[in-house]
Amino acid sequence: MAGARGARRGAATQSRPGKRPAEPDPEPERESEREQEEPSFCSPAPSHIDTSDSGLSNSEESVFSGLEDSGSDNDSEDGANSDEGHVGTGRTIEKQSQAGTPSPRTEATDDEYAEDSSDEEDIRNTVGNVPLEWYADFPHVGYDLDGRRIYKPLRTRDELDQFLDKMDDPNYWRTVQDRATGREVQLTDEQVALVRRLQRGQFGDVSFDPYEPAVDFFSGDLMIHPVTNRPADKRSFIPSLVEKEKVSRMVHAIKMGWIQPRRPRDPAPSYYDLWAQEDPNAVLGRHKMHVPAPKLALPGHAESYNPPPEYLPSEEERLAWERQEPGEGKLDFLPHKFPSLRAVPAYSRFIQERFERCLDLYLCPRQRKMRVNVDPEDLIPKLPRPRDLQPFPTCQALVYRGHSDLVRCLSVSPGGQWLASGSDDGSVRLWEVASARCMKTVPVGAVVKSITWNPNPAVCLVAVAVEDAVLLLNPALGDRLVADGTDQLLSAFCPPEEPALQPAQWLEAAEEERQGGLRLRICHGKPVTQVAWHGRGDYLAVVLATQGHTQVLIHQLSRRRSQSPFRRSHGQVQRVAFHPSRPFLLVASQRSIRLYHLLRQELTKKLMPNCKWVSSLAVHPAGDNIICGSYDSKLVWFDLDLSTRPYKVLRHHKKALRAVAFHPRYPLFASGSDDGSVIVCHGMVYNDLLQNPLLVPVKVLKGHVLTRGLGVLDVAFHPTQPWLFSSGADGTLRLFT
Repeated sequence: MAGARGARRGAATQSRPGKRPAEPDPEPERESEREQEEPSFCSPAPSHIDTSDSGLSNSEESVFSGLEDSGSDNDSEDGANSDEGHVGTGRTIEKQSQAGTPSPRTEATDDEYAEDSSDEEDIRNTVGNVPLEWYADFPHVGYDLDGRRIYKPLRTRDELDQFLDKMDDPNYWRTVQDRATGREVQLTDEQVALVRRLQRGQFGDVSFDPYEPAVDFFSGDLMIHPVTNRPADKRSFIPSLVEKEKVSRMVHAIKMGWIQPRRPRDPAPSYYDLWAQEDPNAVLGRHKMHVPAPKLALPGHAESYNPPPEYLPSEEERLAWERQEPGEGKLDFLPHKFPSLRAVPAYSRFIQERFERCLDLYLCPRQRKMRVNVDPEDLIPKLPRPRDLQPFPTCQALVYRGHSDLVRCLSVSPGGQWLASGSDDGSVRLWEVASARCMKTVPVGAVVKSITWNPNPAVCLVAVAVEDAVLLLNPALGDRLVADGTDQLLSAFCPPEEPALQPAQWLEAAEEERQGGLRLRICHGKPVTQVAWHGRGDYLAVVLATQGHTQVLIHQLSRRRSQSPFRRSHGQVQRVAFHPSRPFLLVASQRSIRLYHLLRQELTKKLMPNCKWVSSLAVHPAGDNIICGSYDSKLVWFDLDLSTRPYKVLRHHKKALRAVAFHPRYPLFASGSDDGSVIVCHGMVYNDLLQNPLLVPVKVLKGHVLTRGLGVLDVAFHPTQPWLFSSGADGTLRLFT
């Protein structure tokens, strides 16, 4: 900055070749001139040159710095004209000063040049460490040495003006802005050289030599005069109290035994005796668990040169021995008979057998096994007897016949009086549970993939998945008031004026279809594989056989809205289920089960069943446990409070599992498999969180006939009784009680 001030001072001196005595310049006249020159938009704020700044030098640099390009687009026309005149005056003076000709303005202000000094020309901001951001809303940027305000220059130059200055001004590259005063400063050659030296990592001072020879002030020679002649302190003659306290502490620690004094080392050399502990009976032997190498078996009659006749093989045994692989027979050689010991030839496998013996001694680990005398019966877990775990289904009571093809799915009404089944023969049949009588048959014209009864007892609805649609049927069985109330609930819907864009289409049933019980049809673009109701009966989850994030859709019955809850896919979805009491949705893909929180819209848990392909899913009525079946004949039990890994893996079935189910009231769960059997297990979940669930298989139920390699396709429990329904590939439904 000193160089910049010098440059400005030199420029000012060149622009005024001679000074003349100062003429009286009245202060009010200058003030009126400034008021005329000031733009109109700065009327409330103090101008750049205030009457209080009469002490400042009015050179070309100080008066017109920052005012050369002042102006505003929002000025009135008069203000703009005055601003143009001001700017023009400034540029005229600047050109005249560059040409060396004194301007009228210069002559008018020569009275101030007479008493010009470097301190007056040096506009220095004296605000100290105050952040300049505090002056962002004020017209000034600080105060000079006399306490007067330093006003900000009015800058309205745009990028085009800066580009023109960059092209026209040869000194543009060395012009910087002083943040303290807001003025533009032109660097001198010395300052530019200083900046370049600092950028190259050199020292700022040109005359500094970092490699000059060092002066050894403190040499090893004894000098006559001391380096310092300060007299010694008084404390160097008096015993230190601090050191006395430290010594007393150390003495006390030695007395108490906290500090052990160093013992003198024994100068005698110590040697390690390699054979000192070779005694096998020694307690500190190196090889406590040493096991000697097993000796070779002694030769028997077969190795004799003249074996008994019963050891000699026949021709058939010789051929059989030659055909078998080496190591399969009892002997590695064939016994031969020689007339005398001199006729015995050299053994051909001698070197090979010696080599194998060396490998056995070198490579085979020998370890003494600590055998524990444990009763094998103690290793089997103590499970309660099945008769203590009753009631559970034990025998087949009824067979529901009527379908002509395999029955893929079934569902029981909330009251337990009716049973619905869907088959590959393209029909939905409604049965009376107690009598096995078919009450109604609804033809749907295609394979029924899934069927579910609405869990709400006040609503009589059955959801059926057929091809790419979900059919909502009112079977009109049981209480007539419930059936009529269901029709009134569906007919009370008023469609909105502007229907929203939905991933599914809701269609009313035609009059002919209503006679058969059909009320609504929800059409999707892809085939539907599963339907699952929410516990309250208003929401319906659907699984589609497609790729992408639209595999799972959720429908709301009361408002007839459909939505896709996921943004991206995590594999092919197999099954979905709602949590019975909390706003959770369980989605089972091929290798994992994901638990989503519907209100927070986030993934809560990811369960890893360690199965190749998940086929079925069921949630415990309490909601804290989950079972899933897989096509690799595993039934996996998850405890959500315990871990994301399986609590138990049951491998009771021999073939793929098709369906799993929990009983709503009793501690029972069942699984149906392609081996034609249904296994009922006792699954007790305790309220005590420290006690793990008790899983006991209690009964294997058989009755279905294997058809086309398929057995039991679906299972379901009665809502109130310990009864179990199953549907199979033989076209029948069976009730086990």
